Amino acid sequence: MSRMIDTAATAAMLANAQDVVILIHQYPDGDTIGSGYALYYALRAVGKRARVECCDEIPEKYEYLLDSARAEAFEPQFVVAVDVADDKLLGSLKDVYNGRIDLCIDHHGSNTEYADYLLLKADYAAAAMVMCEVLREMNATLTSTIAECIYTGISTDTGCFKYSNADAYTHRMAADMMEIGIRYDMINRSMFDVKSRARVELERMALSGMRFYRNGKIAVMPITCEMIRESGAAENDMEGLAPMPRQIEGVWVGVTMREKPGGEFKISVRTGNHADASAICKQLDGGGHIRAAGCSLMMSLDDAIQTMVDTIVNTVDRI
Repeated sequence: MSRMIDTAATAAMLANAQDVVILIHQYPDGDTIGSGYALYYALRAVGKRARVECCDEIPEKYEYLLDSARAEAFEPQFVVAVDVADDKLLGSLKDVYNGRIDLCIDHHGSNTEYADYLLLKADYAAAAMVMCEVLREMNATLTSTIAECIYTGISTDTGCFKYSNADAYTHRMAADMMEIGIRYDMINRSMFDVKSRARVELERMALSGMRFYRNGKIAVMPITCEMIRESGAAENDMEGLAPMPRQIEGVWVGVTMREKPGGEFKISVRTGNHADASAICKQLDGGGHIRAAGCSLMMSLDDAIQTMVDTIVNTVDRI
């Protein structure tokens, strides 16, 4: 069980830390990458040794955040996880850092409190917002590079400010980053408007295989290894697929099921006002936010779909 701390205590802890390893979650998205590298650049600016570690490769479209980063070998004295609700999400790094994670900075109400200390702000739209407050408390200079990291985290976790989590404070913090001088137009175009041909082909296959249940209130979109292979899609093409089933009119709960080599399905759940995505995934040892959550299932596709539909029906009233 973690000891809960506030922003000031977190800033003081990081100010005193040396040789810091920053952990981000598997299948890294804009928020975990942005949060991790914002902290990395702030620590490097004051002469500390730091590095970001992830069990998966960083998607190519985030390379603009890594331009000034460099790998550095050292034995960590302090380990911090950012935007990681459960240490299972560290993938292969879970065993490497088991029992060694000093601090977690997060915005997921489902955080399992695996770190020694936890700064948690579950009402924030992105972990990058929590990180921004920490860096300000540390009196770190928010350079344009750091500001782009923060903005990327906010923009991606709010669906380019379309989701209900993008409240007034979220917009104000994003505006603060814009005033520092960032390439916000490039960021939003790269994140939301540019697709490879392989990605478009994968979307076509996934949409054609979508299944509907409960008079269209539940939409399930499988993405199989065969689809990925036939489309030629790379890991970089996978991000942003999860919201698609929920975008269909009349759908209360959208489920995206991505098959991984070995038979595991990575489940992403998106909901509207009628359902709690976190409550659904919690029944299957997952978690997340009220409108976006996830879990994993190791079973056949048909069994995984039936499990998800049954869980939704048993969790959501009047569906």
